[in-house]
Amino acid sequence: MQDVLKHLQVHIPFDQLFQKHLGKVLRERINPEIAFNSAILERFTDSEYAGLAKKLCGPDRSVTFHGPFMDLRPGAVDPEIRKVSLRRFSRLFEIAVHFRPRSIVFHPSYDEKYYASSGRRWLENSIETWSQLLPLAERLDTRIALENVYEPNPDWIERLLEALPPDRVGFCFDTGHFNAFAGSPLETWLDRLGPRLIEIHLHDNRGARDEHLPVGEGTFPFERLFAFIRERGLRPILTVEAHTEQNLSKALENIRNRGYLEGLGATGRPPLQTSAAGRD
Repeated sequence: MQDVLKHLQVHIPFDQLFQKHLGKVLRERINPEIAFNSAILERFTDSEYAGLAKKLCGPDRSVTFHGPFMDLRPGAVDPEIRKVSLRRFSRLFEIAVHFRPRSIVFHPSYDEKYYASSGRRWLENSIETWSQLLPLAERLDTRIALENVYEPNPDWIERLLEALPPDRVGFCFDTGHFNAFAGSPLETWLDRLGPRLIEIHLHDNRGARDEHLPVGEGTFPFERLFAFIRERGLRPILTVEAHTEQNLSKALENIRNRGYLEGLGATGRPPLQTSAAGRD
């Protein structure tokens, strides 16, 4: 599957990479999207992060990060919750110094039901939180990718992105989250957020819940997604979010057999866009 793997990032929690999968990642030349949660941030030391980065990173390997998200709310109405969220996110940038990831994915954590009467405050608070992280992203020459989760439409993510610089903050489109939680059509999301698209998380479900099935084993319309990417000439980072080795193997098989990567460019690991793309 090396012909497919070279085009993709693969989601791997840091503790699993550290304890179990580093040999496989090195041997099979996997490009990891390293995921962190609160337990990982509390458990591992700077020397352990630096040691793994020394073994993993090199000119022929692409590394991206996925930040912690459980219980974190960067747009929270309560300022103390925002402080905790910012502290967790800032810690990730300290770790990123060792790895120099191409992108760092975060959840903006907008929930229409939760923030039913506080959308404006969520937006203002979110802008403040992400703005404080911009100098850290600039120092590392990386980009922050804000991912859809429970948003029924792209409205609030679009407003947030419009308030943040496109050279440092973009959109991560999660196919599984869209399929399970969104209400607006796929084309609405892509037309409005395509110009800020810098990463895509690839996984599937049957439309009722976030199952993390292999690509092509659920109901998400991957053909339409990849057709859009080709038509607009976009080159986002593509990350497979398969939570088991079996699901990863099946996802790679389906991606190859269905020709999803055909016509997306020959470089394998597309560079980050440095400006809004698709409508320039």
